[in-house]
Amino acid sequence: LFSFFVVASVQAHPQLGLQTWTCRFMSFEEVVEFAQKQGITQLELFKEHIDPSAPKAENLKKLAFLKSHGVTAYSIGVSGTSMDKEENRKLFEVAKLFGMKVIVVEPREPAQWDMLEALVKEYDIKLAIHKHGTGTVYGNPATVKHVLAERDHRIGVCMDIGWVTAAGFDAETVFKNYGDRVFDMHMKDKRLDIEDGKGRPSDTMIGLGNANYLGLFEAMKAVNWSGVMAIETDSAEFQKNPTEFVSRAKKFFDLHFPKY
Repeated sequence: LFSFFVVASVQAHPQLGLQTWTCRFMSFEEVVEFAQKQGITQLELFKEHIDPSAPKAENLKKLAFLKSHGVTAYSIGVSGTSMDKEENRKLFEVAKLFGMKVIVVEPREPAQWDMLEALVKEYDIKLAIHKHGTGTVYGNPATVKHVLAERDHRIGVCMDIGWVTAAGFDAETVFKNYGDRVFDMHMKDKRLDIEDGKGRPSDTMIGLGNANYLGLFEAMKAVNWSGVMAIETDSAEFQKNPTEFVSRAKKFFDLHFPKY
C-alpha cells in the first residue's frame, strides 16, 4: 500500500534531448556517439542526419545504429513541406519507420495545412509548428494559435525558447497560452543586447541569456509537462565544438529537473 502512494506521487518529468542541428558539422554516426557520451537518449534529427527520400535500407541501418547505442530518434525537423502530398508523405513514412512521436514543420504556405492535417489523421503522428523570430511566418504566437484553433488536436507547437525570447515574448506566458498543444521544445537561449552577424539576438549558453527559464520551468511543473526539451544552438562557434555547450545545458536542465 505504501509503495502505491509513493508511485502515485511521482510527477511526470520532461526528457532532455538534442536537436542535431547543434551538431551539424558531425556525421550521423558521430552525433549518435556524441549523444551517448553525453548521456542523452533522445534525438531530433535535422535534414543532414536523416533523409526521408533515402532508400529504406539506408534508414534501417541508421535505426539499427541508434538502437545499438541506446539512443532514440523521437522526432525529425525542422522539416520542409510543400504542396506535394506524396513528397510530404515521405516525412510521415520515415517517422513511422523510426517510431517517432512528432514531426516538426514550418509550412510557408497556409494552403498546405489541409493536406498536412489529412496526413496527421492517416498516420496518427503529431505535427509541431516551429517558429523562428520576428518577420517569419509564425513569429507571432497569435498566428500559431489561429492555426491550432482550426486544426486537429494532434497539430501543436514546437516552442523554440530562444526565438520566442528574440521576438520579444515571455517564454512562460507563451507556454501557458498554448495550453496542451506544446508537443516539443527547443532549449535555446538568446542575448537581446548582443547581435549576431545578421543583426539578430545572439545565442549564448543556456541559462545565461534573456529567456525566462525559471518561470517556464515552474509553468511546466504545474501541468506535469512530459515532452522532450531538445538542446539546440544556432551559433556556428558552439556547433563546431558543441561539447561544452551541451554539457552545460545538461547540467542546467538537471539542476531544475533532478532525476528521481
